[in-house]
Amino acid sequence: MDTYTSNPLRQCSLDELRRRTSAKWRVHPADVLPLWIAEMDVHLAGPVAEALHAAVAEGDTGYAMADSYTEALDAFAQRHWGWRVRPERAAIVPDVMGGVVEVLKLITSPGDAVVVNSPVYPPFYAFVSHMDRRVVEAPLTPEGRIDPDALARAFREGADGGGAAAYLLCNPHNPTGTVHTAGELTAATELAREHGVRVVADEIHAPLVLPGARHVPYLSLPGTERAFSLLSASKAWNLAGLKAAMAVAGAESAAELARMPEEVSHGPSHLGVIGHVAALRHGDDWLRALLSALDENRRLLSALLEEHLPQVGYRSHEGTFLAWLDCRALGLGDDPAAAFLERGRVALIPGPAFGTGGAGYVRLNIGTSPEILEEAVRRMAAAL
Repeated sequence: MDTYTSNPLRQCSLDELRRRTSAKWRVHPADVLPLWIAEMDVHLAGPVAEALHAAVAEGDTGYAMADSYTEALDAFAQRHWGWRVRPERAAIVPDVMGGVVEVLKLITSPGDAVVVNSPVYPPFYAFVSHMDRRVVEAPLTPEGRIDPDALARAFREGADGGGAAAYLLCNPHNPTGTVHTAGELTAATELAREHGVRVVADEIHAPLVLPGARHVPYLSLPGTERAFSLLSASKAWNLAGLKAAMAVAGAESAAELARMPEEVSHGPSHLGVIGHVAALRHGDDWLRALLSALDENRRLLSALLEEHLPQVGYRSHEGTFLAWLDCRALGLGDDPAAAFLERGRVALIPGPAFGTGGAGYVRLNIGTSPEILEEAVRRMAAAL
């Protein structure tokens, strides 16, 4: 097996990683192990690196076009999920959260409600609030699943003001790693239709579903014709610095998507599109190796916690490279991440940032080498 398809998480030494200048490796001092932000410790997949090198060598650094991205995403979705991305229902956007904002502008107005399943990705709160919409929480169950009763209550509250309401769905879910089933998504769709709520699905982690689970594209389900989805190769192939994503509309929402301002399409990077297209077209082997490595790391994390931190609760996540750890039994208060950083020199994301249900939790990124993961858990234990 060549270097591009062997375990991608075993190819970067700690010394090499510390030479990186991205936020993951520069926000904290050099003695801190950074397992916080959603960036993996990998080299670029070979086809991606080759496509970017070729573009730079040819001076192909102009403005982005959407056609190749739509075609590559459509082909990837067909291969992996049996779902089509129709070009007449797709639009290129700078990144997933930027696309979420633009779609929400199309279907809601200032003061309208946006329902989220807490605990959830912190920018959901920030971006929605900054566009003068109000966040309404529908907490997940203790097992990390969508709670239909909580969702129905949130939909009723969202519609109370008489305006429009939207449901910002995280599928797969960040931070819990829950991969929503077809049944769960169908139940949520029926509730949304009953209450007149429009659904916007953030599916940025869709390719990162681990063995034992299956991703269901939200727009592949009946009843989602008025919904939207946002997708990108950025998480699965570690391309956060190469900005590009796709907004996809359900069959009855294409006209609304077509009203998205033309200048939004100026935001994606041309090199970003080139990298994402290469990943989607030619990155299956690398992705398969990554998923196997992440599966190994989630099993390793379970064993390490059992040995060093048995009081920490961890439900093996089904998707993403993010682990949601219940540290409430450790007596570290609402923000255990502060103690792990100060006393253990391990950087994690504080649970309270994820909203209701986050107090006493931390989010840990397992997209790193087994050696770094082992050292991080040992440091966390030593911090106690």
